[in-house]
Amino acid sequence: LMLKTIFIFLFLLIIISLFSSLFFLIKDKGNKKRVVNALKVRIGLSVLLFIILIIMYMNGYIQPHGIYK
Repeated sequence: LMLKTIFIFLFLLIIISLFSSLFFLIKDKGNKKRVVNALKVRIGLSVLLFIILIIMYMNGYIQPHGIYK
């Protein structure tokens, strides 16, 4: 339960950062500094989530499964 909460929280932060960069892109016509910063945050959060998933897989907390027909 705690792991799902962490995943959902990080995923929501990634989505919020993505939409904030879209908002800054529309609002700031010439200044792209806030857009770049918001995208940097999104990339950092995505990398963090990916690293956490890899570590949890290596420690056996999560297991992949195939698609069953």
